[in-house]
Amino acid sequence: MLIAAIYIALFVAAFFAVKAFTAMRESRRDFTSLKTVTFGDESAVRPNRAASVISVISIFLIWGAFTGSVITPIHAPGPFLGETSFTYTAENAAGERDDATVRAIVRPVGEDAELPEGDGGGDGFARDDSVALNGGRSSLIQTGENDEGAEEEGFRIVAINGEPIEPEAGEVVTDDGTVTLSRRGTIRFTPYGGWQMEEIWLPAPEDVWERLIEISQEGYRDFTLAEHLGYSLFRVLAGFALGALIGIPLGYAMGLSNWFRGWFDPIVEFMRPVPPLALIP
Repeated sequence: MLIAAIYIALFVAAFFAVKAFTAMRESRRDFTSLKTVTFGDESAVRPNRAASVISVISIFLIWGAFTGSVITPIHAPGPFLGETSFTYTAENAAGERDDATVRAIVRPVGEDAELPEGDGGGDGFARDDSVALNGGRSSLIQTGENDEGAEEEGFRIVAINGEPIEPEAGEVVTDDGTVTLSRRGTIRFTPYGGWQMEEIWLPAPEDVWERLIEISQEGYRDFTLAEHLGYSLFRVLAGFALGALIGIPLGYAMGLSNWFRGWFDPIVEFMRPVPPLALIP
């Protein structure tokens, strides 16, 4: 929705800007400009070249801004990366409370993070802990040696950074992410994901270009890029040739004979709505 709003804003701003600039330069008074546009009449509406150029540039700017690309000076906020921490408060069966600190190391997707030393500290029953995770990914944090949750250790989490919290009810927003509790009372930390797209879904323009160069030089799955393109082009041309071999004589026959037209017309009309690109595979 945010990207759509930005795109619409750029569209509207560019429209009025180009319109104002054109009005200052010249005032067109010809037959085309005075025509009344009716439904189906395309002769009075012609593509504006400036709008086409701005449209392409806008797409690349939005693409770069939401992927952290070097081609754009302004970027959407990215995911939190680095080290952060928060404090949780635990309560045991006797009603006693104890605080401990959780440290999180957040690294880009695909990179490993080393846990800080000194985990398991604390004078009370609550223990310090740490977790390593990737940007935008959530992780469960075990506050004890048992993997069944905090309740199995004889205590439960009642607060994060001093704010009360219940299992599967509400969340606590920290400086660098959000903290929730699972059904069993285990801490789940989700670092701030930002607005940028992950590389696996939408890489930056320069990454796409570098990948294209790499494939053109090294190939893909033991075949060169030229071989991949050649096989794809061969299939398209072969399909077109086979279709023309059947379609052209059949078209002549349907145009010259009522019987041929009546026999094959239902088949042709059934296939007509199918997009040609859908038939290529």
